[in-house]
Amino acid sequence: MTRTITALFDHRADAEAAEQRLQAANIDADHIRIQDKSSTGYNETGHSTHDEPGLWGSIKNAFLPDEDRHTYEEGVRRGGVLLTVDVDEDHVDDAVRVLEEAETVDIDDRSQQWRSSGWTGSPAVGAMSAGYTDKDRPDTASATATGAVGNRDEEVIPVVEEQLVVGKREVDRGGVRVRSYVTETPVHEQIRLRNERVNVERRPVDREVSETDAFRERTIDMTATGEEAVVGKTAHVVEEVVVSKTADERVEQIDDTVRRTDVEVDRDAGSEAARGSTFGTRTDR
Repeated sequence: MTRTITALFDHRADAEAAEQRLQAANIDADHIRIQDKSSTGYNETGHSTHDEPGLWGSIKNAFLPDEDRHTYEEGVRRGGVLLTVDVDEDHVDDAVRVLEEAETVDIDDRSQQWRSSGWTGSPAVGAMSAGYTDKDRPDTASATATGAVGNRDEEVIPVVEEQLVVGKREVDRGGVRVRSYVTETPVHEQIRLRNERVNVERRPVDREVSETDAFRERTIDMTATGEEAVVGKTAHVVEEVVVSKTADERVEQIDDTVRRTDVEVDRDAGSEAARGSTFGTRTDR
């Protein structure tokens, strides 16, 4: 059994990216459709009806209430892009999870914004779905089949069921900015330096001349040395500041209500054609 998932995007590139995500996830999905103002059935001013389905004409299982269907149409009318995909029942959760990671529009929030700016939503309809007229309604609460086989008059009551589409969006939770800069700090150090001096003095003596003191020429060289301070700098990494972020996931419980059209059949005892009639929701297998 298949179900149809509907999502709205602000840009066609986002919708195409979501389509690629669905295909890359190996989800059992087919009939992925991306529709915008250029698509067949787009109506600039009116709303889709039972007789004129508009954009929904090519979507086999788009059993959306009129209000929701017209809201998506308004999104397309305002430049949005509509994506629908038929997904096997066992892969619905996976498909929704993939679309949650795309830039989907929160259709409820967006419709509230439109209403606050003057949009009135879908046109008022009666108990029957849009597109039905008085002549289309059966005289009683249930439709009764009459006439011979092969020449049957019938009335159709669509069984509509809402589907809950849950999306997500990123919000700013705060952050941190780390900046590095250079400062200078005065440093005072002491060092002991050694200096040499050459002294020449004359001392009076009175002794006999020795062989070493005999007349001869001599030259004595003596060099004085000194120390001076030499300043050098070396850089060492003494600490590291690491900026990182972590992510965790949580499961949020979404509680809401969805609507469904239920059909109650009251059989007329005098109508043999109504006996054995059954009503249900049509699904693809």
